[in-house]
Amino acid sequence: MLRRAAASGNNLIITHEPTFYNHEDKTSDFEKENDAVLATKQSFIAEHHLVIWRFHDHWHARRPDGIQTGMIRALGWEKFQNPNNNHLFVVPETTLEGLASDIRQRLGIRTLRVVGDPAMGVTKLALNPGYPGFPSERHTLQRDDVQVLVMGEGLEWETIEYGADAAAEGKQKALIILGHIPSEQAGMEDCARWLRTFVTEVPVDFVPTAEPFWTPK
Repeated sequence: MLRRAAASGNNLIITHEPTFYNHEDKTSDFEKENDAVLATKQSFIAEHHLVIWRFHDHWHARRPDGIQTGMIRALGWEKFQNPNNNHLFVVPETTLEGLASDIRQRLGIRTLRVVGDPAMGVTKLALNPGYPGFPSERHTLQRDDVQVLVMGEGLEWETIEYGADAAAEGKQKALIILGHIPSEQAGMEDCARWLRTFVTEVPVDFVPTAEPFWTPK
């Protein structure tokens, strides 16, 4: 993404997630190890005079949440949304496989994963982008008004195993795992649209982050 941004002449990068592999972008341990991956990335940033500003908590703190709003729009779920909770949706009945296929197509995901019975009929969904953590994901799955949790990512021995056990126990529960980047990307595209409404002195371009995973043929 930094390469494509630099090539298009952009030098202020507004990003949602860390640049240097940990939540607070701390690089001291990498630098002590003379880490070559970190050094190459830092050199590229310096060479192209890039300024990177992480815009995470404030965009989530917006009401309504900027990431959630963008993802709902990209999925086309606005009319299915619970008016009192923008994480909950009731969609026309479909199968788990049909829902997952529709989401994959709408978001252009290469490696979407699903836990649960493909033929299960579903109408009640929850959307939790990014990585809210196991307690939040578990509590969402416990709800009677949630059959499918559409999520960004979770540890495989936590949320994934919990969802797999719930499905194996016949509890009519399932997970659709988008990956962290695909689960929040449309929210940052909305951020670019929002910035253009009041930043008029310079161009504001959206440069998508490539999904890192791929599936061999």
